[in-house]
Amino acid sequence: MKERITHIRDRVRAAAMAAGRDPSEIRLVAAAKTMPAQTVAQAIKNGADIIGENYIQEARDKSAALTHMKASWHFIGRLQTNKAKYAARIFDLIHSVDSVKLAREIDKQAGKIGKTQRILIQVNIAGEASKSGVSPQEAPGLIREIAWFENLSARGLMTMPPFFDDGERARPFFAALSRLRDEIAAQDIPGVSMEELSMGMTGDFEAAIQEGATLVRIGTAIFGPRA
Repeated sequence: MKERITHIRDRVRAAAMAAGRDPSEIRLVAAAKTMPAQTVAQAIKNGADIIGENYIQEARDKSAALTHMKASWHFIGRLQTNKAKYAARIFDLIHSVDSVKLAREIDKQAGKIGKTQRILIQVNIAGEASKSGVSPQEAPGLIREIAWFENLSARGLMTMPPFFDDGERARPFFAALSRLRDEIAAQDIPGVSMEELSMGMTGDFEAAIQEGATLVRIGTAIFGPRA
């Protein structure tokens, strides 16, 4: 585990430097879907300081079991509105907000616990029917609406490009999200920060970094293949 995490961090650093970026701008999210708490604990012990989870029930169990360990928890899966109350309690950052309805419920639940919930807007950059996310054309309007919610803080964008055997083929989609982020940032919407780009996974994270990613979601390269 330690060797795998060190190797990924070395690759992150190399990709950042190749793009003329400061490696400290990029943070590693250890995508721990289906991994037991003991395995996640091992990752944290060996330097994984952000844990990404796709399922609320899994995250509830694991975060409760690992309260003694220092890590930030991010939600990176599809979030159902009826699970927003749990998401607001567990996660420092929710990567996958894609509707006003979902944003409103997260805002409501965060308000109940006196929290300002940091979120990212998920953009379906390729328009794939099988994936959630707002269209690039609708993203600015959604963010303008969300900006009014008192208990939310929109911090950037997230995307999942089509799967390719060659990670380089995902580069145009990462570049498109980066351009969209810059366009939204230029609108200077009050209360909105476009500092984060969550994009890139095990097979394509180096291209994502070179196109501006600040958060890369790495599962297989850290935890190995899932059953």
